[in-house]
Amino acid sequence: MADQNQSQKPGERRNRRPEVQQEEKQYDERTLHIDRVARVVKGGRRFRFRALVVVGDRKHKVGVGTAKGADVTAAITKATEVAKKNFITVSLYKGTLPHEVEKKVSGAHILLKPASAGTGLIAGGVVRTILEVAGVKNALSKSLGSTNKTNTAYATIEALESLVPASKWVTTVAKPKKEAAKKPAAAPKAEKAEKVKA
Repeated sequence: MADQNQSQKPGERRNRRPEVQQEEKQYDERTLHIDRVARVVKGGRRFRFRALVVVGDRKHKVGVGTAKGADVTAAITKATEVAKKNFITVSLYKGTLPHEVEKKVSGAHILLKPASAGTGLIAGGVVRTILEVAGVKNALSKSLGSTNKTNTAYATIEALESLVPASKWVTTVAKPKKEAAKKPAAAPKAEKAEKVKA
């Protein structure tokens, strides 16, 4: 009987694992940082954990969330829910960024640049993880300010959110049309001046 019970338990665990894998396929969840924080109360210090999590679908959506919990698991779960509520859509162009972008959040200063195919992600730590989860395949990045992971993560998210897709770029093609429209309007004035002289 003991052998049968032991054989059933692994079977039950195997049935549960595919459900977890299906959730992971929908969104890629990564824990960027876990910190232990303390609050001073009357009896001493009360310790909790703060988690920084990034969630994305590896296509165009990505979100970052931070939350506190009594233990690490609770903090990560809360942070994941916060990240899913704060999804942003990233504008990509052929697997890279459409243009160069620079953002500053508090002390963190992030610079992101597009890269040619085959370059890969030239980024480190938090920035690399966020770009991977967002679906960026080729990009260059540089952290110019603070190394605080929370501020760096939010600066990267703001930089990705401020990207303008190529279809919405303002170009100089429209300017010659406006000039051409103005020239015919100026011609009748010259004709009037000639009539006055005559």
